[in-house]
Amino acid sequence: MTANSIFFKLAECEESGVEVAICTIVNTTGSTPRKIGAKMLVYGDGSIFSSIGGGTLEMRVIKDALDIICTGKSQIFTHALVQDHGMCCGGTVAVFIEPLVKKKKLYIFGAGHIGKALAHFATALAFDVTVIDERKEPFESWKAEGIAIVKGKHRSSIRKLSFDEDTFIAVVTHKHSYDREIVALCANQPHAYLGMIGSDRKVAMAKKVFAVSGSASKKQIANIDWPMGLDIKVETPDEIAISILAKMIDTRSKMTG
Repeated sequence: MTANSIFFKLAECEESGVEVAICTIVNTTGSTPRKIGAKMLVYGDGSIFSSIGGGTLEMRVIKDALDIICTGKSQIFTHALVQDHGMCCGGTVAVFIEPLVKKKKLYIFGAGHIGKALAHFATALAFDVTVIDERKEPFESWKAEGIAIVKGKHRSSIRKLSFDEDTFIAVVTHKHSYDREIVALCANQPHAYLGMIGSDRKVAMAKKVFAVSGSASKKQIANIDWPMGLDIKVETPDEIAISILAKMIDTRSKMTG
């Protein structure tokens, strides 16, 4: 894959988080400047890489691509070159435009068996994973390939982390009191998903503490996924992690349409 390859450019965008839409000609009839399979990238700033035919067609595709970047939803646009763009080619072109959806951040508080399993599975399924834990031991022999690690107290770590509406948060620490503190702190940060592991009794106790202390509003409490994950029969750390990740994937899919 060369530096001038469209796939190389896409990989660069995925790595850097640059917003981009992929425009692909998926159907043509009659005379057209480019044929099926021709691709063009449109960046968030309106610049392009490659071409799907130039002229007023390309100008319109760029505008449509910028809209797609904003909405995050793929769409096919059909262009009659004479009627729509005054081009002399005379054919029609269908262009499929899809946004390159940047990876969602996943912060996992707790590097125990479940936290590690969740980190590995989530990384394989295109989450940008960071694991936070104050303990050193869990990280000593762990091969955390492609996973960022933060060794530190959760309070100071949360102050350093960046949160936005695309952030996913899983709380699976080794102490119940830590779990409640982290959830309370993160509930007031922008996020797409916030979940805490625990039994029904643990969750009921946490809700009671939150209600008495006022550390989270009723709406925030209702939006927390606790007990975290799908309500299915699971036992092992891997199974629990998969049930949690399934809930996150469902949330992510609904965000991107």
